[in-house]
Amino acid sequence: MQAGPRYASWPLNRSLRQWLVGLLLGLLLSFALLLPALLRPAAAKPGASLQGLVVLGYHEIEESAQAVIPDYSVTPQQFSEQISWLHGHGYHFVSLGQVLQAKAGKQPLPSHPVLLSFDDGYRSVYTNAFPVLQRYRAPALVALVGSWLEPDAGLVTFGDKQLPREQLLSWAQLRELGRSGLVEVASHTYDLHKGITANPQKNSEPAVTSRLYSPGKGYETEPAYRQRLRADLQRNNQLLTKQLGQRPRAVVWPYGRYNDTAMAVAEELGMPVGLTLNDGEIFSNSPLKALPRVLMTREMTGVKGLETELVLRDRDAGDNTRAAKVMHVDLDNIYDPNPPQIERNLQLLLRRIREMGVNTVYLQAYADPDGNGAADSLYFPSRHLPMRADLFNHVAWEIRTRTPVRRLYAWMPVLAFELPKGHPAAKQKVVTEKPSSGHLTMGYPRLSPFAPEAMATVRDIYADLSRYASFDGLLFHDDVTLSDYEDASPWGLRQYRRWGLPADLAKIRASDPLQGRWVIKKIKALDALTLELAATVRQNQSQLRTARNIYAQVLLNPKAEVWYSQSIDDSLRDYDFTAVMAMPYMEKASDPKAFLQRMVAQVKEKPQGLQKVLFELQSTDWHTKRDLPSEELAQQISDLYALGARHVGYYPDNLHRGTPDPAVLRPVLAAQSSAPSR
Repeated sequence: MQAGPRYASWPLNRSLRQWLVGLLLGLLLSFALLLPALLRPAAAKPGASLQGLVVLGYHEIEESAQAVIPDYSVTPQQFSEQISWLHGHGYHFVSLGQVLQAKAGKQPLPSHPVLLSFDDGYRSVYTNAFPVLQRYRAPALVALVGSWLEPDAGLVTFGDKQLPREQLLSWAQLRELGRSGLVEVASHTYDLHKGITANPQKNSEPAVTSRLYSPGKGYETEPAYRQRLRADLQRNNQLLTKQLGQRPRAVVWPYGRYNDTAMAVAEELGMPVGLTLNDGEIFSNSPLKALPRVLMTREMTGVKGLETELVLRDRDAGDNTRAAKVMHVDLDNIYDPNPPQIERNLQLLLRRIREMGVNTVYLQAYADPDGNGAADSLYFPSRHLPMRADLFNHVAWEIRTRTPVRRLYAWMPVLAFELPKGHPAAKQKVVTEKPSSGHLTMGYPRLSPFAPEAMATVRDIYADLSRYASFDGLLFHDDVTLSDYEDASPWGLRQYRRWGLPADLAKIRASDPLQGRWVIKKIKALDALTLELAATVRQNQSQLRTARNIYAQVLLNPKAEVWYSQSIDDSLRDYDFTAVMAMPYMEKASDPKAFLQRMVAQVKEKPQGLQKVLFELQSTDWHTKRDLPSEELAQQISDLYALGARHVGYYPDNLHRGTPDPAVLRPVLAAQSSAPSR
């Protein structure tokens, strides 16, 4: 037999052999100590582990004809095709436990992770979805409403109707789902998946976020509201734990509505994960308590619809990709001292919205009966201003539920509040120095943005709005402005000194470098104020959008930043939409068409300009006190679309005069697709 390699029999002296043996043993020992660490997956970076997660929100997996709510049903065939497509295209199904591990930095999620969720607890989840989940070993969350499941038979109160108990999962089926190791239960509240009376007009609005209104008692207090949420969520947790041996770690908010109070209560009760119906991508820093979901509906025709939604989610496509068509409404035109007339006016407005074909409404939330641009009173309860009527929430809810409008914005002043005499902040107003002849003056009475007590009052007003109404966005009024002769109040002068500037406006104006610093500081201070107010409102209106009115000259004239303390570049950065007042007659433009062309040309030069700028046209010429012919307004909209504008709107809607004419405007608005741009 042939010998092995020559080096295998090379002679070694004894000391060298001992040294090599020792070295080998040491290496083996080190490897043994390192082996567990080498076998462990690399730890995920805390806070960077949920990037790319997609949560799909299903309801019924049922044929439309048999579904309880057909619009939110997906057929068994479509569901099977969607899960198969995901499995075959590199997506990985993950459980809630994996999501929690990833967020804690203990175990990274696989590539393209997908969490499946099913709302309401329909029996079709067991009969039609569960076999598919088993086939692909796909984990899922099932969100349960305790009050619907507690009876074993009969009818249960399901929204505004009665539903046979057998159309929902039985406790035995739920236990079988749990034993599979694939399905975890989540809380969908015990009895908050319904509407409650939310205003004097008896509108029924989501129970989780609305403050209960009782005739003769008014709105429930904040402590009572919090206790109502806590008692309900705690009761549901106790029921599910008793029946299934699972304590929910996640809450799925009914109708996707939630706020800071609800999230805090859920966390206190051991549910750190909250699933919403928010749009948008999940990022590395997305909080567990408010994870967006893709709502799966009948409209999403099988695989193609799912694929489209995933593409849009990857691009974080939101409202800016959909063409906004805005009607800007004065609530002062709906109000009447006679309540029945208010309802007649409201029905007229709803009809006009439907006939016009708009998808967004900017709705006045303050009262300005004298037309000076400042709020004398409000259309919602507040601690600081009188309430003209408790009307904003009622009109907003009717628009959002009885018309095709996608987004409703509360139109609010930021500085232009006329506080009652005797209010501690009533005299803390912007002071305007006497300008030179022909110089721009703003006109609005405004509170000084540099007076702490006045601004605390404004924050309270916005907080009150957020508690007593339901809406999608804020439109900041065009009062967010200071001219180069403002603000000469004691609070303003004190702030300028803090900025290292003279407490003398004339000296600042006399120096270009000083004036440049001053204007930048004022712009940033005003923007910061609006963003702070938006943050205040988001405590109750979680998915709030923001829009900001700015003057046309800010786009067209390089000197206008000095006159208005407004910046188009800063506005594009800070707000979801910038509503530029593209109003040629207000600006006394000699050629309205050329005026609009210049505006679009300027917007096109800005990054995301066309995506984030809304061109707001005037339907009334206030100089001549005439309504523009509907044909002229329609032509302006058509011209804007032809130039590349995506978002348009008009102000005001003169519903009592019937202008503009929906029959003329609707075809032009319909020519611009509302679908997300691809």
